[in-house]
Amino acid sequence: IVLCVGIIFGKISASKIQRVDGDFIKWVDFNIPCEALERAYWWDVETHEKEVELDWIELLAYLAVKYGGNYKLYKESDLNELAEGLVKKEYTMEEITKDKKYYDYYLESYTAVLDEFVGDYEIQVPVKGTNEVRWEKRYGLKAFSPIAKGYAYSDYDDFGTSRSYGYKRQHLGHDMMGLVGTPITAVESGYVEAIGWNQYGGWRLGIRSLDGTRYYYYAHLRQNRPYAEGIEEGKVVKAGDVIGYVGHTGYSTKENANNIEVPHLHLGMQLIFDESQKESSNEIWINLYPLTMLWEKHKSEVFRVDETKEYYRKYNIRIPGIND
Repeated sequence: IVLCVGIIFGKISASKIQRVDGDFIKWVDFNIPCEALERAYWWDVETHEKEVELDWIELLAYLAVKYGGNYKLYKESDLNELAEGLVKKEYTMEEITKDKKYYDYYLESYTAVLDEFVGDYEIQVPVKGTNEVRWEKRYGLKAFSPIAKGYAYSDYDDFGTSRSYGYKRQHLGHDMMGLVGTPITAVESGYVEAIGWNQYGGWRLGIRSLDGTRYYYYAHLRQNRPYAEGIEEGKVVKAGDVIGYVGHTGYSTKENANNIEVPHLHLGMQLIFDESQKESSNEIWINLYPLTMLWEKHKSEVFRVDETKEYYRKYNIRIPGIND
């Protein structure tokens, strides 16, 4: 189990839930602490292929209703009691949520954030005593840390802090400070939707999840050689693939400028319930700090080709819907 070192507190309560005119969500207050994510994930994996299988997202959504959206109230005993009652068939999730006014909202919101992070997959593993690998079927965390295995970084909860370059605004991502050239890996499988220079993010990548719901924004990539080999708009990448390298570009209209003081990866996740939200006043960006701690469970091991100085993942993964 990963040691969680921070807790994220939310900004709104269930009473302030809003929707755009229509039927899609306008605001998601994702304030679940790492401790709750870890425990719900444990129950999901522990009950996989058992008589009663628990879904970690459903558990988290139920507790959100219980707490009125305020996860500062979280207690592990609440989650354990809920899960144990479900496993013992004292009640079903359908029975205990049928009269819960906001359960559907939290379930849809949390599903938008977490849906593809846990499930069945296949990954290559080394065969002991040989240089060969074999495919192994697994159930568990499919999402990867954005920082490759073996590379150090430092971070803290910086979501919502102020930024002044260009205009006053909030920091709507998560910064992970590391050395220039540190390999960055795809958190989730998806396709490259945006690539190139942005005066705020410098060399950056935008990758959309395969279901279209999550848009990952990787910014301030390395000067001169920001991207991994073969990265281009429209390319499909797998979770754990090397996609770029840590740098400190940005804060300039001049392309390729290194104007960020401390090298780091700026990682953002935008939720998209409707395409009209993509670049509008209705953008939904969430705090990734607790998720990065969860992703520490799963890091992609990489290797360097000396001739090209490029990095690649060491062990491939099979994702349904993506060809090897």
